[in-house]
Amino acid sequence: MSKLGNLGARLYRGEVGYDFIGKRKIWYGVSILITITAIVGLAVRGLNMGIEFSGGAVFTTPKTSVSTAEAQHHAESAAPGHQATVQQLGGGGALRIQISGLDTKQSLPVQEEIAKDLKVPVKDVNTQLVGPSWGEQIADKAWLGLGIFMILVVLYLAVAFEWRMAVAALVALIHDLTITVGVYALVGFEVTPGTVIGLLTILGYSLYDTVVVFDSLKEASKDITKQSRFTYSEIANRSINGTLVRSINTTVVALLPVAGLLFVGGGVLGAGMLNDISLALFVGLAAGAYSSIFIATPLVADLKNGEPQMKALATRVAAKRASAAAKEAARQEGTDAGADDGAEDDGEGAAVVGPRPQSASSRNRGRGRPSGGRR
Repeated sequence: MSKLGNLGARLYRGEVGYDFIGKRKIWYGVSILITITAIVGLAVRGLNMGIEFSGGAVFTTPKTSVSTAEAQHHAESAAPGHQATVQQLGGGGALRIQISGLDTKQSLPVQEEIAKDLKVPVKDVNTQLVGPSWGEQIADKAWLGLGIFMILVVLYLAVAFEWRMAVAALVALIHDLTITVGVYALVGFEVTPGTVIGLLTILGYSLYDTVVVFDSLKEASKDITKQSRFTYSEIANRSINGTLVRSINTTVVALLPVAGLLFVGGGVLGAGMLNDISLALFVGLAAGAYSSIFIATPLVADLKNGEPQMKALATRVAAKRASAAAKEAARQEGTDAGADDGAEDDGEGAAVVGPRPQSASSRNRGRGRPSGGRR
């Protein structure tokens, strides 16, 4: 934990960092590939709409020894031409059988046939009918709520930050929703009102990390044109790195309980409603954390770099760095030249150190004289 904290502090100060903006084309390609896969899955397999949207009947049985696969076979045999979905309720052996498209007249003989096949009393099989009009109202209200939410988000971000950030956040939201819906189509989970609630909930989580990065970027880019040290892309990259550890921490903390609902509550206990809402939350949270780092902020940088002021800033930064590099190279060359001259001077000084050579006459001039006296 201390190492993670130290890493977060170093990321925040800009001492270390990953070049998210510089490698943005890679992340764009990955996102496009995932989105295309989700769209293809949605087009080929479609969504498994629950009876809340398509209409039908729900039969709840008491404890039985029949497996879900056998119960589904019996339900489809009792109602030929209708799609049946069977879920186990908890660990007691009770079953929830959904058959789409059944009306009131058709539901009674189907109830009797299911009770006969599962070997349970008819009176113990609870039957609920759902009309398709109710599901249409839920779908219409969900689309209306989604549209209002998108409009309010764009307006708020455009006022609180700027329109480029609003556009980037909207693209990130559409990206997250598309991936989540595509996963639902590929996995085959049933779409229920709980799914709709989960989809609407992840929009807020998806925006949370995005707004955190945008706020840091807005603060760091204040009066950016008055300096010539960093470009807008570099400041955006520092903002991502500065909030990276916080984004990871909040995402992991949010994913842990959702994973418990999905894999333990839904997978082990077989609770259908938990599956519906937890899958949307799990995929949406992961996609939202990804898009805030790899999609939203790099997209803002691309939009900002097209402005004349940012182009001029990038030119000034490049010119300043080129000038500094030239000065450093000249200084380095001067240092190397000074070192070479010093070496030559040392060689010349070494040639004159020590006693000077004397001629033979000079050496014999003082011979025969008394020490310290003159003739």
